[in-house]
Amino acid sequence: MSDKGPEKPGAGSLEEKLERAGKKLERKFQRAEEKLETVSDALEDKAGQIERSIETAVESLDHKLEEAVGSLDRKLDGLDDLLSGRKRRVEREKRLESVYEGEIAQGDIIVEALGLKKYFPRAGSRGKKRDVVRAVDGVDLRVIRGETLGVVGESGCGKSTAARCLIGLIPPTGGSVSFFGNNVEGGEKRYLRDLRRRTSIIFQDPYGSMDPRMTVAGIVSEPLRAHMPHESRTDHLLRALDAIEACGLQAGDLFKYPHQFSGGQRQRVCIARALIAEPDLVVCDEPVSALDVSIQAQIINLLIDLREARDLTYAFISHDLEVVSYIADRVAVMYLGRVVEMARKEELFSDPRHPYTEMLLESAPVFGRRAGEVDLAEAPELVNEELWTGCRFRNRCPKAKPDCARTDPQLRQISNSHVSACLFT
Repeated sequence: MSDKGPEKPGAGSLEEKLERAGKKLERKFQRAEEKLETVSDALEDKAGQIERSIETAVESLDHKLEEAVGSLDRKLDGLDDLLSGRKRRVEREKRLESVYEGEIAQGDIIVEALGLKKYFPRAGSRGKKRDVVRAVDGVDLRVIRGETLGVVGESGCGKSTAARCLIGLIPPTGGSVSFFGNNVEGGEKRYLRDLRRRTSIIFQDPYGSMDPRMTVAGIVSEPLRAHMPHESRTDHLLRALDAIEACGLQAGDLFKYPHQFSGGQRQRVCIARALIAEPDLVVCDEPVSALDVSIQAQIINLLIDLREARDLTYAFISHDLEVVSYIADRVAVMYLGRVVEMARKEELFSDPRHPYTEMLLESAPVFGRRAGEVDLAEAPELVNEELWTGCRFRNRCPKAKPDCARTDPQLRQISNSHVSACLFT
């Protein structure tokens, strides 16, 4: 007989309940642990996202800050260039003022022509002897370093021919041309080579003055191949890149052909070619007359900017008085192979002394003045010997007198920088 007392009722069921409760609590702990792990992973993901967002925001802020600093640097550089440009412009104007007043120093005169003549043969009709066209007939002209000399006149007056003689493109028939004091025609050949190396020209027709089979790189670097053959092709290419970028084109334009550009872009290529060898004198032979009016303003402003930035000297040939009044410092007026008047721009437009200059100004709206009804289509050609004596403008001049047919007027001094070839002004 056992010593244990009788088993209490419901004791087994309590153990089972405790066991079930323990298991249930264990499952709850497990679910809570899993949920905690899930929340922890979510928090870690969220923290990662926040960290990446902060990194992105910091990078964006750094980038914006760099852009702002770069923009500020560019603005400061632009301001510095502007101030430097204004300083150079003021210095240039002061120096030109001194030169125009007669204080000429060594090196101020780049090129000078004395008694320059260029005659072209002209076949006579019906077996007659050959006549000559006196395209340039006794021109005295000098170009001052840093100035823009405007040369104006009607078509056929000889302005382009005179400019070509100045830079050695065509040989003169008579007279002399000196470059920095050295006589080009009467001196050694090296002076002529030096003249061609240190001068350049921008032609009127941008498309006709380029080889359509050459790329822009080849066209722009052509002066370097002619005058600096010792430099490598890489150097030529890099200099061509700098030249076209200075003229408003891009690096990708180097390997395009002329037909792929507009008229204004072609003229920019021609300007880059003219400037790549860093010439002392650039002849601009009606560089905007073949372009639209809106493009003309862009090209003129480009030429002015390049002049200020590089201290260039221009001989600017044009028949457009408004363009000349905008870009030139001094203006020479040509008529039938002669310079009939030359003065500073302001003085010439405000106080013209030659009747032909007055006629030109009356024929074009300059400085708000209305264009008058002046017929400029009656200019004779210098073929007949009758016109080789006396004043060439006498047949069209309203002030002509008998002496004008007997006396050939020479340029006479009106002021320090103003000369006129008229007997009665």
